[in-house]
Amino acid sequence: MSEETEAVLVQLRKGVLEYCVLACLRGGPAYGLELAQRLAPHRALFANAGTLYPLLSRLKKQDRVETYWEESSSGPPRQYYRLSPSGTRALEAFELVWGRFNQDVETVLGGESV
Repeated sequence: MSEETEAVLVQLRKGVLEYCVLACLRGGPAYGLELAQRLAPHRALFANAGTLYPLLSRLKKQDRVETYWEESSSGPPRQYYRLSPSGTRALEAFELVWGRFNQDVETVLGGESV
């Protein structure tokens, strides 16, 4: 991947990854490694777990996720993340905007109405 392509990808990830993490939590609580495993197959969206934990910390500070600790049968306790009411509202707002935004980008990139 060229430097230019990588730069574009980084910027796109910055704009949407947090909402994809919130969407992953819509189905129920998850711990960090579990979220990383869910996102890992989506290589264009998710680079590595090192980017996930600062994002989760920021989402917690923004009150978009809540956390709690739970004992693990296979090691130390795990910190779980769950969608907060604020996070649910943010995700709903993103979903309302995303469809139109994506459609407009596809239209412009396709040369229509430019």
